Amino acid sequence: MGKELRIMIKHLYFILKLLRPRQWIKNFALFAAVAFGGQLFEMDTLIKVLFGFISFCFLSSSTYIINDVLDLNKDRLHPFKRVRPIAQGKISIGEAIVIFVIIISLSLFIAKSIGNAFFLIALFYLILQLLYSIIFKSIEIFDIFFIAAGYILRVLAGEAITGYHLSVWLLLTTISLSLFLAIGKRRSELTLLHNYTGTKVEEIRQSLSHYSEPLLSAFTVIFATSTFIFYSLFTFLESPRGIRISLDILLPDFLPYYLQRKWLMVTIFPVVYGLMRYLQDIYEKQEGESPDRVLLSDKSLLASVIIWVLLVIFIIYFTG
Repeated sequence: MGKELRIMIKHLYFILKLLRPRQWIKNFALFAAVAFGGQLFEMDTLIKVLFGFISFCFLSSSTYIINDVLDLNKDRLHPFKRVRPIAQGKISIGEAIVIFVIIISLSLFIAKSIGNAFFLIALFYLILQLLYSIIFKSIEIFDIFFIAAGYILRVLAGEAITGYHLSVWLLLTTISLSLFLAIGKRRSELTLLHNYTGTKVEEIRQSLSHYSEPLLSAFTVIFATSTFIFYSLFTFLESPRGIRISLDILLPDFLPYYLQRKWLMVTIFPVVYGLMRYLQDIYEKQEGESPDRVLLSDKSLLASVIIWVLLVIFIIYFTG
C-alpha cells in the first residue's frame, strides 16, 4: 500500500509538472486593470478577477499540454525540455489529452460565468496559442509576436472583467514589455543551444535558425528603451485613482499639489532597475529562456518587482 501511494504521489507530481504552475505567475497581469483602476479593495470586482486568474491558469496550462504533445520529438532533443513529463515518458499522450479536455472545460466554464467579453478574450487566447503551436512557432518574427500577444491578452482580459480601460500609455508599455520578454526568451534559448554541443538549432526550433544573437540583441534594446519611455509617460500623465489620504502634514506646502499629480514617477526607479537587471540576466548569465524562472531565481529582480507593486498600491490608494 505504501509503495502504491508513493507511485500515485509521484504520478500526481508529474501531472502538476505538466501543468507548469510556475508559469501561472504571468497571469497576475489580469490584476493590472483592477489595481490601476482604483478597484483593488472592492471585493466583488476583486473576486471576479481572482476567478479570471484561475480561468487563465487552467487555460494557459492547457496550451502548454498541447504544445508538449506537438513538440514531443523536438523536446527530446532539447537539453532542458527533454525532462518534461511527456518527453520523458512519465505522462502518456492519451492521458495528457484527457487532462487537457478536463482543464480547458473548467477554464472556459469559469470564463463564461464571468462574462461574455472575458470569455471571448479567453477563447481568442486559446485559438492564438494553438495557432502558435501548430504554425507560427516555426516562422521568425511571428513567433515573437504570438508570445507577446499572450501577455497583452492577459491585461485586456483584466480590463474586460473590471470595465476599467487602462491608459493608452500603460497599454503601450505592456506591448513593449511583452515584446521585450519574448525577444529575451528567444535570445536566451538561441544562446543556450549554441553553447550546448550535439544539438542543431534548426532541428529543435526552425525559427531560431533565422535569428542571430546581434539581431535579437538589437530588438531587445529597442523594446527595453520603448518600455522605459512609455512607462515614464504613463506615470507623468496619469492621475492617481482610488482611496487617498492627504500627505499635507508630512510635506512642505509647495509640494503636495505637484506630488498628487506626479507621484507615480517614483515607480520609474524600480522599473529601470528591473529592466537593467533582466538584461544582465540575459547577457551575462545567459538566462531568460523562461522569464518566470528568471524572476523567481533572481532575488534582486524579484525584490524590484515587489517594491514596484507596493509603491504603485501605496501611491494610487494612499496618497493625494
